[in-house]
Amino acid sequence: MVVLGGGAAGLGLAHRLIETGTATVTVVEPPDGPLRPPERTWCYWDEGPGDFDEAVTATWPLLRVHAPDGEALTLDPAPARYRMVRSTAFERLVHARLAEAPGGRLLRAAADTVREGPRGAEVRCTDPDGRALTLRARHVFDSRPLPAPPPARTHLLQHFRGWFVRTAADRFETSVADLMDFRVPQPRHGLAFGYVLPLAPDRALVEYTEFSRTPLTTGAYEAALGHYAREVLGLGAFVVEAAEQGVIPMTDARFPRRTGRSVFRIGTAGGATRPATGYTFAAAQRHSRAIAAALRDGRGTVPPPHGRRALAMDAVLLRALDTGRVDGPAFFTDLFRRTPTHRLLRFLDGATSLREEWGIGLRTPVGPMLRTAVELPFLPRRTHPAPGTGESHR
Repeated sequence: MVVLGGGAAGLGLAHRLIETGTATVTVVEPPDGPLRPPERTWCYWDEGPGDFDEAVTATWPLLRVHAPDGEALTLDPAPARYRMVRSTAFERLVHARLAEAPGGRLLRAAADTVREGPRGAEVRCTDPDGRALTLRARHVFDSRPLPAPPPARTHLLQHFRGWFVRTAADRFETSVADLMDFRVPQPRHGLAFGYVLPLAPDRALVEYTEFSRTPLTTGAYEAALGHYAREVLGLGAFVVEAAEQGVIPMTDARFPRRTGRSVFRIGTAGGATRPATGYTFAAAQRHSRAIAAALRDGRGTVPPPHGRRALAMDAVLLRALDTGRVDGPAFFTDLFRRTPTHRLLRFLDGATSLREEWGIGLRTPVGPMLRTAVELPFLPRRTHPAPGTGESHR
């Protein structure tokens, strides 16, 4: 097997394949330089011990949502906890496991082309010294970003910039992650919120996020972050130790999971990003487990990362947000206020039953959502320009 890309999806799948002993695995990652992405932050919730605990930077037993009027909803997701993984630690952990596995291999090279061969697929690469390499494998799993998203009826972006800050005084509750803070000025189209992950009483990742059609300039993000940190959070004196920025597709596009007899798409390129939330890391790991199990059992197909019901519900919500039929901050605040937290997290993970989903649906603005559901089948799918690269902090 060959896995292209060493992000959350590519390394997660490689880990599962060597864990099950399904086949030998070569992970192709870009060499150091402009092709390698900057360090990223991924967050997810999980119950009990996990496979990547050694790479977890911090965890939080409580979540919090701030309504636009300032009301704070503190949520207990037990038995789950919210967890942060930094991409560098995740890479280091999985690289070590690849090195220890008899069938594991890491290759630093630029993947140029992938094409079908007589007995599988061929990947042509260029190593750091400029030499051409050809890899042949029975299956290739490609996590590289698409040049452009597939046609969609709705195409929003989750775009953000975050600061790792250190404050002069203790300002953060280390047991609580602020998941959505709507006490920020709202854009004319879409919605905006703050996001705070405390790492110590005087250290945190503070982010400004928008769901809208186009990203902001770096200067606009910086201004929004400065207002949030100083005016809303009241952090006082602080220094910015590092920054991160990203753009995530939120779309009802149909992502192709298979581009040939032996070539499969995974990660965001394969539709693993949850359309209505931007969450990717946990979905990519569940998808990796399903792929490894399918290969172990001799099945020639790769299961989808999300179920049809979940994608259908997300398509309705995205369209309702894009048209302005539902107020984004009020929608998400009410969803957290009216739904038991653990059930809501299971819903966001696509693990709820039809009955549970029906109950959650009744807690949303039924009229606007029904109107949107009725019109969706008649809307054309259109192409949209690529927004640039990025990976979710979720």
